[in-house]
Amino acid sequence: MAPIIIDKRYCGPPNSGNGGYVCGRLARHISGGAEVTLRAPTPLDTALDTVATDDGTWELRDGARVVATARAASVELARVESASLPEARAAALLALFEPHQHPLPHCFVCGPARAQGDGLRVFAGRLSRHAPVPVLAATWTPDSNLAAEDGLVAPEFLWSALDCPTGFACNCEPQSGGFDKTPLLLGRMSARIEARPRPGDACIITAWPTGRDGRKRTAEAALHDEGGRLLAVARTTWIAVDRDVQLGRG
Repeated sequence: MAPIIIDKRYCGPPNSGNGGYVCGRLARHISGGAEVTLRAPTPLDTALDTVATDDGTWELRDGARVVATARAASVELARVESASLPEARAAALLALFEPHQHPLPHCFVCGPARAQGDGLRVFAGRLSRHAPVPVLAATWTPDSNLAAEDGLVAPEFLWSALDCPTGFACNCEPQSGGFDKTPLLLGRMSARIEARPRPGDACIITAWPTGRDGRKRTAEAALHDEGGRLLAVARTTWIAVDRDVQLGRG
């Protein structure tokens, strides 16, 4: 089977792949909902093997090292938050980081240093109507270079778009209404795609925290089109780490 190469364009931290993008690439081997566990930072510009195991899971390997594993999963959320396009645009103006303070400015999904058409430029901010329950929203209009052969946006980019907003949601504090800046790395992501948009279609992303347990933080997200049709949902687990670990120095 052809190896997977994560191009440097699709970085999250400077020297490793964006978690949602990596999950989406491996999840292409699974029909329907999938759960992907990231076990190590994914190297960039490196041929990675995809291996089917006897128990029906898939592994992404860098030589002998297992980088990620994927399995089929039912991805059902207890609730699905939504927002109108004007609400999401207003929330995005309240993005949780100023561009010069962003922890990963070159992240493929949320990095403000990425040019339009290069990164996704998904900037999540808090929906005021949900206060004090923290629900974030962002807008996303997929570029034409994200299309698959069928003309629709490739699935891995839907995974990508749902990734970073959940990380920011994990740092929202429901009781105080505040936001902490704990460095996080994606540990696990599950997603189910209902429909894929076309490039140029305006989309709305919502994300909200669901819990904390020690260093683990969990969140969920949804992707809708401008008319309110549900396109995809996701559930994530993030791990609190030191800043050097987040940057790949640890």
